[in-house]
Amino acid sequence: MSKEKESYTPPKVWKWEKEDGSQFSKTNRPTSGPTHEQALPVGDHDFQLYSMATPNGQKVTIMLEELLSAGEKKANYDAWPISIGDGDQFSTGFVNVNPNSKIPALMDHSQNPPIRLFESGSILQYLAEKFERFVPEDPIARAECNNWLFWQVGSAPYLGGGFGHFYAYAPYSMKYPIDRFTMETKRQLDVLDKHLSFNEYMAGDEYSIADMAIWPWYGNLVLGKLYNAAEFLQVEEYEHLMRWAKQIAERKAVKHGIIVNRFWGDEAQLKERHKASDIDKALK
Repeated sequence: MSKEKESYTPPKVWKWEKEDGSQFSKTNRPTSGPTHEQALPVGDHDFQLYSMATPNGQKVTIMLEELLSAGEKKANYDAWPISIGDGDQFSTGFVNVNPNSKIPALMDHSQNPPIRLFESGSILQYLAEKFERFVPEDPIARAECNNWLFWQVGSAPYLGGGFGHFYAYAPYSMKYPIDRFTMETKRQLDVLDKHLSFNEYMAGDEYSIADMAIWPWYGNLVLGKLYNAAEFLQVEEYEHLMRWAKQIAERKAVKHGIIVNRFWGDEAQLKERHKASDIDKALK
């Protein structure tokens, strides 16, 4: 009997198997809290970002770069790498910023005491409110922005933890979960495609934090930069989503933001970011 056909009867009490063969089994665990003592570095800017250029990490670096492009000099930031594969997120310093041990995490030292921020959607909202940027003033558009921001927060786990895990990271291929999460992923892509058929951006005519939240996941996916799954998902079916994804990808701040805290692969990368010229050098 092939592995994908094997049945599984759950035991009366679940027990943790530390090595399950998946890509992140060495760092995943059923408990919270730190595993080792290590303080986080602190640079010269008010904003100290501790992250990695996964889709969730890219949301925040795109936002910070958009703020800088819009002339908000106080949005300057230091970005420090957190290698989730090495378990950096379980240091005492990181857990103090985010008790959930997930990237990204941000400290705002412009306040006394400093404000800690975790969860990418929360960080985007905080920065938008602080600088009064990238959230529409019109009440209807503002509500749409929030609708789609929270849609992304609730939907992306099906794409990342569901489809992405079983399609790309599981120790072996399993038909049922791949089919289940592929169906949901394509449904979500269809939701976005239909909405973008009569909207330039997620909140209407105005680029916003909703676009910044959704693009790193769904934009990267249809552009073939996530899970190597574009052909499998037949992304060319989603004409309007593809138009939007390409349009966002051409923004200068997006091109800058996606490389920050990237330290793997063949594309441009910038492990640490402390000044604008760091990005310029990385993109040459």
